[in-house]
Amino acid sequence: MANVLGISAHYHDAAAALVVDGEVVVAIQQERLSRIKNDPALPLDAGDACLAHAGLRAQDLDAVVFYERPFDKLERVMVNLMRNLPRTWRQFPRAMASQLGDKIWVLDQLAEAFGQPRAKVHCFEHHRCHAASAHFVSRFEDAAVLVVDGVGEHSSTTLWHGQGSTLRALCSIDFPHSLGLLYAALTAWLGFAVNEGEYKVMGLAAWGRPGHAGLHERFEQLIRLDDDGSYELGLEYFAHMSDAELGFGPKLEALLGPRRPPGRAWKFDEAKDQHYADVAATLQGVIEAALLGLARKAKALTGSANLCLAGGVALNSLANARLAREGGFEAVFVQPAAGDAGGALGAAILDALELGDPRPGPMMSAALGLPVDVARAWAVARELELPIRRVDDPASAAAQLIAADKIVAHVRGRFEWGPRALGQRSILARAAERSTRERINRLIKQREPFRPFAPAVLEPRVAAYFDGQANDMTPFMTTVLPARPDHSDALGAVTHEDGSSRAQTVSVGSAPELHALLTALERGGHAPLVLNTSLNGPGEPIVASSEDALGFFLRHAVDAMIIEDLVIERPS
Repeated sequence: MANVLGISAHYHDAAAALVVDGEVVVAIQQERLSRIKNDPALPLDAGDACLAHAGLRAQDLDAVVFYERPFDKLERVMVNLMRNLPRTWRQFPRAMASQLGDKIWVLDQLAEAFGQPRAKVHCFEHHRCHAASAHFVSRFEDAAVLVVDGVGEHSSTTLWHGQGSTLRALCSIDFPHSLGLLYAALTAWLGFAVNEGEYKVMGLAAWGRPGHAGLHERFEQLIRLDDDGSYELGLEYFAHMSDAELGFGPKLEALLGPRRPPGRAWKFDEAKDQHYADVAATLQGVIEAALLGLARKAKALTGSANLCLAGGVALNSLANARLAREGGFEAVFVQPAAGDAGGALGAAILDALELGDPRPGPMMSAALGLPVDVARAWAVARELELPIRRVDDPASAAAQLIAADKIVAHVRGRFEWGPRALGQRSILARAAERSTRERINRLIKQREPFRPFAPAVLEPRVAAYFDGQANDMTPFMTTVLPARPDHSDALGAVTHEDGSSRAQTVSVGSAPELHALLTALERGGHAPLVLNTSLNGPGEPIVASSEDALGFFLRHAVDAMIIEDLVIERPS
């Protein structure tokens, strides 16, 4: 039986994950500890925290595993730079310095940082790690696995067949053709930050008219979808081969219009901003069509009744819902940290399997981070002279505050794995009033007005408020459900422009503290659902520690904060 630490780093969203005797014990994104949003740095803090949580020392490790093959990636970068000269001459020095600096020697750095012989530091292919992170923690014995992201070493899209404790590669689409890089280029064109603003594009799509004013025809020049599920980009419109920051070239602006200025306020009553929303809606439709083609190919190649998704594109909850409806599979699963962070988990599982450990059990909860230090929270709050008190029943205390129309910061249990707050580090409020959404946005989140908030609902009550049932994705908020029009009065703050909600279904197993809160609401005669959004301000990672939580309370206008059995209420 083995102790294996998986690591992802050096692109974005670095993370560490620890597998002990075949079970996932703890998984932490570096940003939660460094407090740098999407921190790409080698996650030594996260790795050390994983070991400390498990009561292990570095010398107890049987392996440290990186989530991609550094020399294979260097080869792809060098070949691409050489092939595209002279267009790449500006990028060449920077790219080579990056690859030949920390990135190429990362395995040696890990050996030194964790005190391991170099022979105990391993690596696997990027996409294999993604596939492993999804299939091996799903409940499926047999599944088609689809990995879609920007690019790994060479591949941007791969299909796999997962059977028990094995993964078999079936086919791939390689760089520079990439759905992830298509989405990234349009994210930059819409004025958002790449690797940060993609979810904003998904929210913006609901306000647009797909295909309006000939956009379908124009997008056919950007990407060709083939009947066999493959695709090709119109590379002359893109620049990810020579410009990693923008990813698009002058021809794309000639086709779609000028790039939207970053940071400009959105006004949908103006034709320019409506056009940008139309492009986002058209892009969303194209991504969904491409993924459907790939899913149908995966179904044909594997014959499986189940589909697992991984890679950054798998965080597109609208596309995931369409795959569940139309992809031909009985069940679809998306591991909650589907992006690069999840590669650390996949790497650890792959090595553990090679060392003879069993496959992990199904992931029932994303609460894989660190617990909060209640004693520290009490001491610091008292030093700051905050009105803190202990309660016997924190779930009922939180429910009473929410029922009284208070906005509550909820800090209970171990923090979440992945980009979604699922009740452990959440801002919670009543889901009924649109004014609540506007208040949270104005006072705390300061986001674009088109971005939705999500509901969390007791799993047995989901059909009362939404058209659909709980499934393998709803506990992790990686899909959407249509809101029922006859319950619109209960869902005003959590229904998007297109009538959908990125609903989280809550059970005792997935989020016990949030389950207790929702049960207390129902017991008090209220709807067993709340608005649930992440506990962070603009540009901040989600709260992790007690100090983070108290700092948030001091900076942001929530009405109350629950930290385990501690309650702080802001004076009226």
